[in-house]
Amino acid sequence: MDEAAKESGGSQVISQLRKNQNIEYRGRIRSVESYFNSINKGIDQIIRVRGGKEIKVTVSSARLKVSSHSKKRFVIALKYDGENDYRYLVATDLTWRTQDIIQAYTLRWLIEVFFEDWKLYEGWGREAKQLDEEGSSRGLILSLLFDHCLLLHPEQIARIESKLPAYTVGSLQRKSQTLKIMET
Repeated sequence: MDEAAKESGGSQVISQLRKNQNIEYRGRIRSVESYFNSINKGIDQIIRVRGGKEIKVTVSSARLKVSSHSKKRFVIALKYDGENDYRYLVATDLTWRTQDIIQAYTLRWLIEVFFEDWKLYEGWGREAKQLDEEGSSRGLILSLLFDHCLLLHPEQIARIESKLPAYTVGSLQRKSQTLKIMET
């Protein structure tokens, strides 16, 4: 996590911990799940997911030494309304507020959708036509050009103007292919 923060100019890095990952608190080692279940009870809060819908979550946080990291981290137990189990977040920058880390974490799925879309529809992963560094840079340039063209797609423009979430590249490709098949 420190290397990722360093590579990105010292920005906050947020990840997840497994529930059985060890933390140290007052000289005692225990799992992160055990710590939050016994010492620190959660507080109900309302958060805004990806800048839109508000949802209820239960949150608890502490600055704890994560054993596998050999250093103190900001650790958060987060449970969405309707879920039974907590998920455990970990952040590198101890100066951030709990709320800010949670809000940043909600944006994670936008990135996951983007990566999945690239792998499935833009020649990444098993579909790569040219391997190694040169193939990666060419594939990246072509996919970014393709993405840029799809931003000008009439349906994409309509969604953006209506302040709706943009279509993924894959969904626009499927729409275009379906329209082409229907025309013939």
